[in-house]
Amino acid sequence: MTNIEIGMMVAFILGVGLSGWKLYVFMPSKPLVDDDTNQDSTQTLKQIMYESISEGVLEEEALVEQMKSHPLFEKEHFWRFNLNRLRQLLGSHYIEHPEHQNIHHIHQHLKDKSRNSDTF
Repeated sequence: MTNIEIGMMVAFILGVGLSGWKLYVFMPSKPLVDDDTNQDSTQTLKQIMYESISEGVLEEEALVEQMKSHPLFEKEHFWRFNLNRLRQLLGSHYIEHPEHQNIHHIHQHLKDKSRNSDTF
């Protein structure tokens, strides 16, 4: 091997090593303080959603506003909450409860639940 080939090989190895180190430093190694996608946060948001739906809010946009004004809603923790996040929560609810096709079915179930006092 010539000196140029050795120099290019060393530069390549150093470049790959530097790129790997930059990726390692960039990737988060601990959960974020305001992570609203973990299981506890999702359960809290679902509880707020159910309470808001049981109050009779059946439109998605109004439900977002009602949830944001709920006492359990922490603005600093759930600062990313928007209509898309609500739709994700509703989608996960529909997967867990395939008998519900829309918010009206959830509302009806919550009314029946309050009469019979069973759980989700």
